[in-house]
Amino acid sequence: MDTLTDAEVQILHEALDDEYRAWATYDQVIADFGEVRPFINIREAEARHIQALLRLFERYGLAVPANPWPGKAERYTSLQAACEAGVVAEIANGEMYSRLLGQTQREDILRVLRNLQEASQQRHLPAFQRCAQRGSVGGGSVGGRDGGTGGPGRGGQRVRHRGGV
Repeated sequence: MDTLTDAEVQILHEALDDEYRAWATYDQVIADFGEVRPFINIREAEARHIQALLRLFERYGLAVPANPWPGKAERYTSLQAACEAGVVAEIANGEMYSRLLGQTQREDILRVLRNLQEASQQRHLPAFQRCAQRGSVGGGSVGGRDGGTGGPGRGGQRVRHRGGV
């Protein structure tokens, strides 16, 4: 088993803490506003991201820190505010991964970080941007409260307003 540098250990801890925080934040949004998209889908994705990082912790024999974020995540006054915060958080997440990718040459770590960055920038960020845009154009619920019956990527049951109706 290879030994990680101190910088590589820090990379894994920073990435895990960020994924823990994201999971706890999206979990809090769901607790506050119900089973709403995109939060339910992205919370599940964050759990998978955490597992991918935990496999690296295991591979390198690192102690796994507990998630310090449940009960400490920011709370939002509206679903709209949560969607807007999701946009900001995913932009910051992409920037963090860009920085972390430049700090190691280990292919297994690079692969996981690239995958997490891609998920953040190609899937989560657009989902939050759509969510924020829906909430800022003329009412309707943001994301729906249907518990996911709207199908993948559909954002639940939403009323589309056409022609002023």
